[in-house]
Amino acid sequence: MSLLGIGKLLTDRTALTPDRIAIEFGDRSITYRELAAAAAGRAAEFAAAGCEPGDRVAALSRNCPEQIEVFFGCALSGLIMVPLNWRLTAAELDYQIANADPKILLIEPGLGHLVADRKTVDITRTPAAHVPVSPARPFGGGDPLLLLYTSGTSGKPKGAVLSHANCFWTNLSLDRTAELTGDDVVLQVLPQCHVGGWNVQPLLAWWKGATVVLEQSFDTARVLSLIENRRVTTMMGVPTTYLMLSQHPGFADADLSSLRQVIVGGAPMPLPLIQTWTARGVTILQGYGLTEAAPNVLCVPAEYAHAKAGSAGRPYMYVDVSLRPETGELLVRGPNVFRGYWRDPAATARALPDGWLATGDVAVRDQDGFYWIRGRLSDMYISGGENVYPAEVEQVLAGHPAIAEAAVIGVPDQRWGETGMAFVVLRDGCAANPDALTAYCRERLARFKVPAHLRFPAELPKLTSGKVDKVTLRKVAARSAP
Repeated sequence: MSLLGIGKLLTDRTALTPDRIAIEFGDRSITYRELAAAAAGRAAEFAAAGCEPGDRVAALSRNCPEQIEVFFGCALSGLIMVPLNWRLTAAELDYQIANADPKILLIEPGLGHLVADRKTVDITRTPAAHVPVSPARPFGGGDPLLLLYTSGTSGKPKGAVLSHANCFWTNLSLDRTAELTGDDVVLQVLPQCHVGGWNVQPLLAWWKGATVVLEQSFDTARVLSLIENRRVTTMMGVPTTYLMLSQHPGFADADLSSLRQVIVGGAPMPLPLIQTWTARGVTILQGYGLTEAAPNVLCVPAEYAHAKAGSAGRPYMYVDVSLRPETGELLVRGPNVFRGYWRDPAATARALPDGWLATGDVAVRDQDGFYWIRGRLSDMYISGGENVYPAEVEQVLAGHPAIAEAAVIGVPDQRWGETGMAFVVLRDGCAANPDALTAYCRERLARFKVPAHLRFPAELPKLTSGKVDKVTLRKVAARSAP
């Protein structure tokens, strides 16, 4: 089997430590031996169903061990797994399924109404006791493994194709920055329909012989209980994950003694929130990535968590980054970068115009080699002839002690062309004071960057990845035009 084959990752680990616990799910404990046998059973079932290398196997399910069996079964068979997002509407799923054209569609019982017109197979069924099928050739390297659909914030979602090598290298680089050992207990609350649900800790944990505590959803009280009772040592989440945990009434007394580090992605973690967690003895590792880079690109090492709060970090090992001179767009190159979009050569050419992945994010590099994301090219607005990047304004707002979260968009303005509208979620017990907040921003931002309009919603709309849904915010702004 190929050295870079993700199927080999599991079979090699099983040969070394077959009786270690690979997955804890509710009251179930699954050993590496059991996981490898189940994956082989899935591979045999796929072969019996007529699947050939390159065929797609789609799975519509919440996080569960059976979906992991399917993933490794695909890895062993040269098949492409398509994890679908169960939170989507039937129409959204129909588009993705039609685009991926899977040979098999596996579904969790209870979700059938989302794909009522399609033939499905029960994902929770225990694989039959087939004799494992030996593949005609080893799979790995450049062979495709995952087909993941992007959020689709600008038009229809695109299917990013990640290879075995993409997954191998991004996990290797992650281990060089946020090392795991066989003694670690990883809590996974990220959904497996997103790249972070595989490549930010879970695959690395199974590579190293660690245990993954798998959860179907995120619940603050349960997560705090799991950290204590399962002796969780590390986890990954978005800033909102850690904000919600810190705001839970039981946080102050929760036993976090086993939790040595947490990884943060999706957006910069505000300094006050970093301080809240480091005061509990937890190391913060922030990072920046995107699905097309599998996803790891930049990381803020733990020793810089406070000094470089708000930064996206320095490049991971084996990753090269650059800035496009004309626009400041962040470019990425390395063995972690995807092979292209599924059946969309035009979009692939736009994303990889010269061998570098064009991220669509504008950044600057400081004298210490840290990159700071200024915003999306598509989010930038022009106020009085000056470019304004919302991420810069959001970072300033997030530093205010009364603010839990903030998001900024550009809205039309008769005088300036566009001005900023900030959606601000206040911390518990804090009251809205627009004049004081505007004064705070004016002390820290050029006048043209200061939001002209403030809104104080109870919460921000989110995509399933945990990122703020700015498409929805623009619709809200349009309905309440100033």
